[in-house]
Amino acid sequence: MSFPIPADVTSFIDGAFVAPGAGTRLPVVNPADEQQISLLHEADAGEVDRAVAAARNAFAHGPWPRMAPAARKAVFARIIELVERNLDELAWLETANTGQTLHYARRYQLPRILGSFGFYAEWLGQATELATQDGDATLRYVLREPLGVVALISPSNAPTALASTKIAAALAFGNTCVVKTSEFTPLALARLMSLLAEAGVPPGVVNLVNGRGHVTGDALVRHPDVRAISFTGGTSTARHIAATAGEALKRVDLELGGKSANIVMPSADLDVAVDAALLGIYTNNGQQCFAGSRVVLHRDIADAFIDRFVARAERIRVGHPLEASSENGPLAFRGSYERVASYVDIARSEGCKVLAGGNRAPGFDRGYYFRPTAVLAPSNAARVCQEEIFGPFASLLVVDSLDEAVAVANHSRYGLVSYLWTGELGEAMDATRRIQAGNVLVNTPMLSLDPRLPFGGYKESGVGREGALPSRYFYTEEKTVTIALTPPALPKLGC
Repeated sequence: MSFPIPADVTSFIDGAFVAPGAGTRLPVVNPADEQQISLLHEADAGEVDRAVAAARNAFAHGPWPRMAPAARKAVFARIIELVERNLDELAWLETANTGQTLHYARRYQLPRILGSFGFYAEWLGQATELATQDGDATLRYVLREPLGVVALISPSNAPTALASTKIAAALAFGNTCVVKTSEFTPLALARLMSLLAEAGVPPGVVNLVNGRGHVTGDALVRHPDVRAISFTGGTSTARHIAATAGEALKRVDLELGGKSANIVMPSADLDVAVDAALLGIYTNNGQQCFAGSRVVLHRDIADAFIDRFVARAERIRVGHPLEASSENGPLAFRGSYERVASYVDIARSEGCKVLAGGNRAPGFDRGYYFRPTAVLAPSNAARVCQEEIFGPFASLLVVDSLDEAVAVANHSRYGLVSYLWTGELGEAMDATRRIQAGNVLVNTPMLSLDPRLPFGGYKESGVGREGALPSRYFYTEEKTVTIALTPPALPKLGC
């Protein structure tokens, strides 16, 4: 199975891809073999302005913000139909771009597009607003209005799935948008743009600009007609976005990184805990914000857990992402590979013991293939326990009590997700109350996100939440209307 890859990736503005210009061109590289497969045409400030102008015009004069919920729902249903029909192509493009295995992209990552549009299609027909009457004096009610033009920015590890979640929410509430993803991974998201247009999304409602963060992203964030920015990515970039947005008092929703603790207690089912810990850090090569990258083990079970975990990690099949037998493919781009590799030397310099991996996967002269790696750290203060590595790199720690495990989990500038494995209800209730994270999972890995509930992080893991209710407030303005039912008695100034 293969699908054509466009020779050029350009911006999608006002319902059509723009012609390649004379600006900066960036190679799009397949991480499996390091071969250039396409050419990305970077959008400069002028092109970003065109995209925002198209979104602003569609918001001010187009049908989408004024469309009845049933009509929007019909468009969403058509989007679901077209995405489902073209899911194999989208998965193939995503794999060629990100290095995630085709099986993972097709079965787990990209079906989130269907889930997001399906959920918000139902939400459109069920949301209600408040109204209250003060006797015979006044009637007060809330009008909810779309915010306007919003910027939606997704990262390289799940560029299309995460962008689609943002697009579905923004469109559900009547906004128009300009989307940007990583310059390393634009292919599948560009294809999604044409499917949205085919489904009946009016021109200008969804626009796409491509390029690097300091060029295209900065122009988008700074644009005066952008009312809000929803960003998923790294903390350092988020700081710049928040500072820039703050100057214009724009709303920001920032879903950022993590260094999630995965706590295993003696009462846990050890076999299940090992299975889940491996999934938690090595799925998608550890390139996920909620990866359980700090495995915190109670001393009573540490040796048994480590023996099983390391043996299994060494047997994970790293191979070409299009091969059905591959459990992990390459990392998404060269910089990611080099960053992960650099932490092996850092770990050794800090007195960590390398238990598994630590080098390029054998059998590959080209491509960003890195073996699943595990190190035993002497303390939680080690850099490999404090810094987000964003790769197949597990840092293991041994503790003597639940109190110590919770303290380790909280001793981090991040607070996105934490996992706990225990057979005791008391331990679960105690730990979930004390752990400082936006999401605490007990006896389960992160298998899916439920859009009915908020998702986001404490501390440097984010600002705001994604999900139905948080999105409702982020992407809309609330207007309270007061109507006098009887003339109020007013003081007569100046009589």
